[in-house]
Amino acid sequence: MDGPLKNLLVVDLTRVLVGPYCTMILSDLGARVIKIEAPEIGDDSRKFGPFIESYSAYFMSLNRGKESIALNLKNADDKKIFNKILSKADVLVENFKPGTLEKWGYGWKEINKKYPKLIYASASGFGQTGPLKELPAYDMVVQGMGGLMSVTGQPNSEPTRVGTSIGDITAGLFTAIGINAALYDRKKTGRGMYIDVSMLDCQIAILENAIARYLSKNEIPKPMGSRHPSIAPFEAFKTKDSHIIIAAGNDKLFEKLCNILDMPELNNDPKFSDNSSRAKHMDDLKKILEDKLKIKETNEWVKTMEKEKNSLWSNI
Repeated sequence: MDGPLKNLLVVDLTRVLVGPYCTMILSDLGARVIKIEAPEIGDDSRKFGPFIESYSAYFMSLNRGKESIALNLKNADDKKIFNKILSKADVLVENFKPGTLEKWGYGWKEINKKYPKLIYASASGFGQTGPLKELPAYDMVVQGMGGLMSVTGQPNSEPTRVGTSIGDITAGLFTAIGINAALYDRKKTGRGMYIDVSMLDCQIAILENAIARYLSKNEIPKPMGSRHPSIAPFEAFKTKDSHIIIAAGNDKLFEKLCNILDMPELNNDPKFSDNSSRAKHMDDLKKILEDKLKIKETNEWVKTMEKEKNSLWSNI
């Protein structure tokens, strides 16, 4: 494929989601990706549904555009083949349990001595160092430990997993970012780099407002449904037939919303005149807006809002 990473060779020792998502991005950017799979077993996700005939659509969606070869890295002959591939590679990506590749003779120190220009990226649950490094991790584990599940769901609901595997995907994105930064650095230094990505670290890194509230107010954030904790109106509202998402991220947009709803008096109410005031009176504001929005169906409101430039809306 053409792309900014064309002519780069990536050796992909990953499986399931976090690693394959990273190498999928590299492939989409033009790199040639050779996926190394265990003989007879292959990537675990080959057995994950949904299926198209006998093929996993899940596996295909993450490994499109890649090449695959089955090698047993404990076997001497297979190691020779792997070494030939590695000698031509620019990047190695792996998501084994920390220490596994060292046992097989393919740890960072060994690889860096033989192939000093190779970029070596490891994605794991808890990183290559620290007290948790030996523990395995799946997406839901790091969503829970990272605090994301504590802010997801409706008020007073049970811990709720985000509806997509964001623990894996976020780590895959950070790994791809690290690899691209290392490629840029190699242009200047001529040397490879080791990249250590922890899924748990990545979950904490994306907590944004939640972790800011915790650090500044010593407040443990709770689930708020679709509501934003410090911007209003910024959530899902009931209409006559379903819901509409309204995100008025500043005072000018709120004034525009009031005009669209033919409620200019709202903008002059001291409780709603600026975002700080609206955030303090979210419940009152929601009731007033929903009383108005329930008059029409979602599509009617969407058509009305579409006419207004820079209105932020979405229907669900």
